[in-house]
Amino acid sequence: MSNPDSFIDEVTEEVRRDRLYATLRRWGWVAILLVILVVGGTAWQQVSNAREMQAAQARGDALLAALEVSDPAARAEALAAVEVDGPASAVAGLLTAAAQEEAGETAAAVATLEGVATNMNAQPIYRELAQLKALLLDEGLSPADRASALEPLAQPGAPFRLVALEAQALAQVAAGQTEDALATLSLLVEDAEVSGGLRDRASALIVALGGTPGSGAAGTNESPE
Repeated sequence: MSNPDSFIDEVTEEVRRDRLYATLRRWGWVAILLVILVVGGTAWQQVSNAREMQAAQARGDALLAALEVSDPAARAEALAAVEVDGPASAVAGLLTAAAQEEAGETAAAVATLEGVATNMNAQPIYRELAQLKALLLDEGLSPADRASALEPLAQPGAPFRLVALEAQALAQVAAGQTEDALATLSLLVEDAEVSGGLRDRASALIVALGGTPGSGAAGTNESPE
């Protein structure tokens, strides 16, 4: 390679370096900022996770401390005072309602349970349990209204179907709806998942109402004319 060519190559390389340095001086801060954001974001995520774990542990400790209060009314107040959000709030609500019921504060327990039942952040099984307990505790409901309100909870596939069926049958009996009660009790007796004790109670009630256990719709024992 001749000297002029070598000189041209050196000049070209120098120009390239100058352009690179100029680019770095102009845009290098962007790369540095990106590095800072990535590192800072990772650190913040770790700090945030640690704070959430500490907050969850603090809420759990507060709930456990409230449950140790012996007086039901004071326990209910202590449980209600614990600030719980998200899905865990349903569990706290159920515990609060149980303490209120034990303290004889039925209206307050129903209100708490209704709050859980309408909490869309709670898992469906907790909402249905709260709805069932609220219907059983609500002294303002007539037997007929209670039987009607229990209908959705007594459908096949519902998690508390068997309990709801028994409660519905008792409400129908109290409302004087004997035929409806016999039909409900028949569903209960014939359910494959019913426990022995619950089947025995349902069968005894069928007999008391004049029906025959295991006869489909629990038909009455009346003789044909």
